[in-house]
Amino acid sequence: MGTTWQVRLDDAPHEFETIRAALQSAVAEVDGQMSTWKADSALMRFNDAPCGQWHSLPDNLLSVLESGLAISALTGNAFEMNLGDATCAWGFGPAQIDLQAIRAASNLPTIAAAQALRLDRAAGRALKSSPLSLDLCGIAKGYGVDRLAETLRAHGITRALCSIDGEVRALGIRRDGTPWSVGIDTPDSPQRGNHSVVMLEDASLATSGDYRHFLEIRGKRLSHTMNPATRAPLLDAPASVTVMAQSCMHADAMATALVVLGLERGERFAREQGIAALFIGRDGETRQTGHFAM
Repeated sequence: MGTTWQVRLDDAPHEFETIRAALQSAVAEVDGQMSTWKADSALMRFNDAPCGQWHSLPDNLLSVLESGLAISALTGNAFEMNLGDATCAWGFGPAQIDLQAIRAASNLPTIAAAQALRLDRAAGRALKSSPLSLDLCGIAKGYGVDRLAETLRAHGITRALCSIDGEVRALGIRRDGTPWSVGIDTPDSPQRGNHSVVMLEDASLATSGDYRHFLEIRGKRLSHTMNPATRAPLLDAPASVTVMAQSCMHADAMATALVVLGLERGERFAREQGIAALFIGRDGETRQTGHFAM
């Protein structure tokens, strides 16, 4: 997915290379199923597949699609998966920005994934009634972190910190009895200093924002997060939103949705839903909701 993974352990396991290989295999499986950076991933093959037919999909991919649809419904489509063509056209995928592709993506009818996607988990298949360009970058990295954690648990490791890009999950606490310390970046800081530090224990953090991946055109910053309503980069979004949750997949998707909702609506939605979130505005204003402990 165009990024790297990391696992930090307090204790070096006896079978280090075996566990490292298992972790790499878990990440490679997610990448092979859900990446838009691989033309032959299961997701990209489904995007290219004919409409109106059932297509077999791996269970992990179906699980992420199902979760994505649920979060889309909960957030009023603030989290939207059918934006792959727009994301790629604006240069936030494996290809460079393409003005012709931007115009083509902007002229397409706005169809939410929920309108055209049907899943049959029992039979391991999916159907699309209209063309879709699904992009799971707002949820699959978090799922990848969860898979890293599951892999460690399967090898008997209960103390670790797993991360992919800005998504993090802590297993247990450190050997000295303290929680894991996870820094949240100060947006736009040249030194990438910490805005705050979260003490994490058996929980996940995911951050979405435009301070790492963005375009600047005529002095205006364009976020890598797409506006589902316009199929173009968000304007005037919060600098960053960090969500704390048990599942990193859920935190990842919810952070994306709250960025789309914006500072005012996002904070109101988070309070109504009891979501633990930290909002950092463009002017440095900070707002917290739920039990977001720093």
